[in-house]
Amino acid sequence: MDGDGEELTAQETALYDRQIRVWGADAQRRLSKAHVLVYGMKGTIAEFCKNIVLAGVGSLTLIDDRIASEEAFSSNFLIPLDENVYGGKTLAQLCCDSLKDFNPMVRVSVQKGDLSSFDVEFFNNFDVVVVSSCSLPAKKLANEKCRKISKRVAFYTVDCRDSCGEIFVDLQDYKYSKKKLEETIECHLRYPSFEEALSVPWRELPRKTSKLYFAMRVIEKFEEAEGRSAGEVSVADLPGVLKLKKELCTEQSLNESHVPDTLLERLVTSTLEFPPVCAIIGGILGQEVIKAISGKGDPLKNFFFFDAFDGKGIIENISNSNA
Repeated sequence: MDGDGEELTAQETALYDRQIRVWGADAQRRLSKAHVLVYGMKGTIAEFCKNIVLAGVGSLTLIDDRIASEEAFSSNFLIPLDENVYGGKTLAQLCCDSLKDFNPMVRVSVQKGDLSSFDVEFFNNFDVVVVSSCSLPAKKLANEKCRKISKRVAFYTVDCRDSCGEIFVDLQDYKYSKKKLEETIECHLRYPSFEEALSVPWRELPRKTSKLYFAMRVIEKFEEAEGRSAGEVSVADLPGVLKLKKELCTEQSLNESHVPDTLLERLVTSTLEFPPVCAIIGGILGQEVIKAISGKGDPLKNFFFFDAFDGKGIIENISNSNA
C-alpha cells in the first residue's frame, strides 16, 4: 500500500469516475492495486465484500470451506435461495460467483484451508486481511503472522451477533494524511496487536468503555474454554457464561454491572446476524479498509461497536499507549 504501481486505465477511470471525484485518482489507483483476503463468509462479511468490490479493489480472495445451508442465507444475500444452486457448494464458492457479477474488473477467487494453517508467506500476498467466524486463538495467530511481514498488512476482525457488532483494527505503524481547512496534515498512529489490546487490564479502562467490549470478551473466553467454534453458543449456555463473567470481573477487579446479564443473554440466545446490522457494520468496515489502502482520512483506533437497541456507534481506543 505504498502507492507504487501503474496508472488507472481509461476503462477504470470511466467506471470509477464518481469515486475519483470524491477521493481522487491516487486513492482509486491504490485501491485498484490492493489485494484483500477475507476469512469467514457471514452476512457482515458479505456486505463488506460487496462494498469493496463495487469500489474497485484489485483482488479479493475468499476463504470459507463450510457447506452452505438454509441458515447461511438468512443474513448472507450473496447466497442464492435455490437449493439446486447452493446445494453442496461451500460458502466461499457461492459468494465468489455472486461477487464476480458486481464488478467484472475485480479479480475474485477462492482459497481452501483453515485460517490457522496458513503460514506467514501466504499472508504476504495481501495488503488487507479481514477475519470473521473464527476462534480467539485463530484471530491472535493470524494477526501475529501479519505483523511478521516486512510490509505493513492492515488487519481487521469483525463479529456480529444478533443486533450487535464489533470491529477491531490493527494498522501497526500507520501514517496518513488528512485535510484541515486548506492544508494537508500528515498524521501518525501506532496500533497494538489484537493480543496486546486484549491484555490491557479491564480496571485500567475508562469507566465509560462500551459494555459490548466486555460482553464480547466474555463470550470469546467461554467459546475458547469450551472448545466451541465462533458463534456456537445457545441460551442453554447462559448459566456457564454468567459464571465465567463473574469470575472474569473478580479477576479483573471490575464491577459486574459493566457486563449486564441482559446483554450476555441477548448474545447467546440469538447468535444469528441481524441483516440491517450486517449492512451497517459491513459499511463501516468497507470505509475503514478504503481509508487504510488510500492513506487518506482518519482511521478508527482500534475498536468499533454498534448496538441496534440504542442505535449508537462507539469507537474505543483500547491500548497501553495513547499514541
